[in-house]
Amino acid sequence: MNRNVIRWGIDLVMGCVFAVSIMTGLIKLTVLLRLFGPNHLILPTARISDIHDGAGVILGLCVCLHLFMNRHWIITMTRQVLKGKVIGD
Repeated sequence: MNRNVIRWGIDLVMGCVFAVSIMTGLIKLTVLLRLFGPNHLILPTARISDIHDGAGVILGLCVCLHLFMNRHWIITMTRQVLKGKVIGD
């Protein structure tokens, strides 16, 4: 399989899981719910917390895989930056 397709897939999963993590994290903030949310709403906070935690674990694994797959570029860019050889705008 093409490495670029795999990288794209990993980045897509990271984006989706990041969105889930952000949404569940905002829902877990009870201060925000009290200020802006309907006060009569009863949410399954244990389920939301489990989803949030699971999304965080998946996101962490995807980030590790992303960094591993792009390690050569990261090392090359780090060397260039430290040597002052980066051509910028």
